[in-house]
Amino acid sequence: MNPFIMLFLLLLLPATLLAEPVVIQAVGDIMLAGSGERVFKKKGYDYPFAATAEILRQGDMVIGNLESPITVSGDEFIEKRFRFKVNPKAAVALKNAGFTHLSLANNHILDFGKEGLRQTLEILDNNAITHSGAGSDISSARKAGSNLIKGLKIASLSYSLTYPKEFFAGAERAGTAPGYAQLFTADIELAKRSADCVIVSFHWGSEGLDRPSPYQIAAAHKAVDAGADIVIGHHPHILQGVEHYRNGVIFYSLGNFAFGSMSRNSESSMIARITFDRGIKGVEIIPLNVLNSEVGFQPKPLSGIRAERVARAVDSLSAPMGSRVAEVDGRYLVLKRED
Repeated sequence: MNPFIMLFLLLLLPATLLAEPVVIQAVGDIMLAGSGERVFKKKGYDYPFAATAEILRQGDMVIGNLESPITVSGDEFIEKRFRFKVNPKAAVALKNAGFTHLSLANNHILDFGKEGLRQTLEILDNNAITHSGAGSDISSARKAGSNLIKGLKIASLSYSLTYPKEFFAGAERAGTAPGYAQLFTADIELAKRSADCVIVSFHWGSEGLDRPSPYQIAAAHKAVDAGADIVIGHHPHILQGVEHYRNGVIFYSLGNFAFGSMSRNSESSMIARITFDRGIKGVEIIPLNVLNSEVGFQPKPLSGIRAERVARAVDSLSAPMGSRVAEVDGRYLVLKRED
């Protein structure tokens, strides 16, 4: 065929038909304060990502849950036990590590009030990190973050189903997007009209519980029914199972990632890797050691028997949901049970 005719025909094709597969990677809770703050200040905010940045940068899109405001000031919310804020230098480190989008809908992002949130949004914008799930009012909190990658438009929405309710945004109140079904289903349906892929993050569940509660399952299924392709959960601080539901995939909890706590309950975690090309083409998990008494606030990829142990645990947690984890050429793939 004449090359000019071929070029003309290619130009007529929709952009999505010419797009390459997009690799989306997601991690759980990121909190660069608390017990680890002294280490981060001494070694720098690139330190917690040093062992995983090479893996993270292999993703075209990298998502995490920012479990604290990035701010230097604000009115501290003293009516709960744990409150955190992070040095603005952390934003540059997140960008350097490969993060392209952060979920802000959680029970800590308002720890230093609306001013702490305002600074967080400004700092992330200045570092070209998209975000979703919190804003100056309910409308902005519900707005999808948008990333155009390899010709595909990817929309990201984030919701909180955790207390305090005072953190939920209102018509004239800054805060997080509450995870009420009537809100997130409408937002997903709207996003799906113009996006090739819709990712929804939920901050939900009970801390330390390795099984999703019925309300988590119901919310995740409603999200996929409304058009979500990928659902990502966090807050329990430990791993929960993975479910293939209809044409979507649900990670009920990715556990902790870079998290400044010495908790002995948060031993292992994973990076979720999803290949998307006009639908989900592959799902993989990368096991991590996040036990800070061993890794010193720097998550480390696992290999050998320790990686296999985490994969077996996720397989067991996912079995009731009809999914399984299979090792294929050294990679841990999440498949439907019948595959």
